[in-house]
Amino acid sequence: EGLDAECKLLLSNREILAVILKDTVDEYKEYSREEITGFIESDSIESDREVSPGRTNSQIQGDTQEFAALNEKVSRFDIRLRAKNPKLSKENIVIKLHIDVEPQKSYYPGYPIEGMYYLSRELSSQLSLVTDSTNYGQLEKCYSIWICLDDIPKGEQNSVSFYEMTNIKNIGNCITKKEDYDLLTLVIIRLGKKEYNGEEKDEGYDLLRFLNTIMYPHGEDFMEIVSDYIDFSQNSELSEEVKKVMGIGQIMLETGIEQGIEQGIEQGIEQGIEQGIEQGIEVFILDNEEEGIPRERVVEKLQRRFRLTEDRAVHYYDRFASTGKLTL
Repeated sequence: EGLDAECKLLLSNREILAVILKDTVDEYKEYSREEITGFIESDSIESDREVSPGRTNSQIQGDTQEFAALNEKVSRFDIRLRAKNPKLSKENIVIKLHIDVEPQKSYYPGYPIEGMYYLSRELSSQLSLVTDSTNYGQLEKCYSIWICLDDIPKGEQNSVSFYEMTNIKNIGNCITKKEDYDLLTLVIIRLGKKEYNGEEKDEGYDLLRFLNTIMYPHGEDFMEIVSDYIDFSQNSELSEEVKKVMGIGQIMLETGIEQGIEQGIEQGIEQGIEQGIEQGIEVFILDNEEEGIPRERVVEKLQRRFRLTEDRAVHYYDRFASTGKLTL
């Protein structure tokens, strides 16, 4: 839980988000990570609770993180923010993007439906009260980005899926412009849990390489890879924060290895005891067999001596006895 919490805090930083948004938000593909960092609105950054002592303007606050209605389950957004839409904004008019980032410990195929629900709530929240005079043209585009870590089928690891509204059919003469309805985009990112071995020419290379590094922060080249995407020279506080996550990840990895070794030793002892008992049963059966003791009698003795059920005693007798030597 400590690592999960620290990773979520790390994902709330503008510099970290910029790397993710670069390859997931269509409006940002032509811009640098530094420019994207600047697109995140300053008034959507939390200032009353800093990520680490001494840091300012560091963690995304965004809008209210939950919606509640009468008799309805509360829906929570992990990381929610607003950012400038450079494609639609003009000199005196700023059009926003509403972005929700959802890091998920486990993956399941139903996330696209859940993600669309989150997007719908994100969109509807922009209208405080719907009336006959409501201007739906004021609605701004929403993104929901889901980052899934564990329980991903092997064939789907290190993959990204995009979902959005699409005009699939027209009857008669009509022209539909995507910008007239392009308000919802869902992104499902499935990581690989192990080191990412993609090639630089692969689509999504930077996104998957970066996320596999910061979400599984125990590789020896952790800081080297993260530094390929973030300039820490002017942000020592973020550097320390990233190192803290790396430290927690390394501790958890070493703890897991130690626990695995201990479990292996325990299992080895248990297996050794079980093998020793079976060897004793085999010798017992063969000794009785040499003395010409009938099968039924040996089975009874096995039950008493080794505290076996009748079925298990019969199983061992049939397994170890030299067939044809006993008079049954």
